[in-house]
Amino acid sequence: MTTVHRITPIPENCVYTSCYCEENVWKLCEFVQKERTAPLEQLFVVFISNDKRMIPLWKQKSGHGDQPVIWDYHVILLQVRPQSDSLVYDLDSILSFPCSLRLYGATAFRSDRHIRPEYHRKLRVIPADSFLLNFASDRSHMRNPDGTWKMPPPPYAPIQTAESQMNLDDFISMSPADGWGTVYSLDHFLLTYTGNPSTASSSP
Repeated sequence: MTTVHRITPIPENCVYTSCYCEENVWKLCEFVQKERTAPLEQLFVVFISNDKRMIPLWKQKSGHGDQPVIWDYHVILLQVRPQSDSLVYDLDSILSFPCSLRLYGATAFRSDRHIRPEYHRKLRVIPADSFLLNFASDRSHMRNPDGTWKMPPPPYAPIQTAESQMNLDDFISMSPADGWGTVYSLDHFLLTYTGNPSTASSSP
């Protein structure tokens, strides 16, 4: 097995808060930027959602057996390396960290061909430097109507920019007219970054 140069801490040492995947990935990007463990231009933040905000993902820590977890959205970090397989960093997955995109595609994404259209995945791919520069969240989406937290927030201050305190919806939206980056169908994403439109049809 090829040894992968680690660009992040081991998972146990990463900044992680359950149900705040967008901030966990922001912190991974921040680490790489500060520590210069990889060229930042190799890194892309990938928001996975759809118009219904119902997307299945397999191999998630909160899953049961071979059943998928249905998220409203999920966020992973993609490293696109020259002359090598692209890698996925997903702190909520039971797969290796990092994991090859081919394996992640085959086992975590699987395929849209055998699931109902309302569950088909779309992916917004944003360069890491753009994400670090533009993302902001006041975490209001994680509050109940009475102001209590649905899940405890991260211990650090909310991520904000000079222009915004909250623009998470612009990243979750899968309308190409919104936000930053490029929106792909699942097949187009896999074709672009692995050369194979459906890794689910090949053995892991």
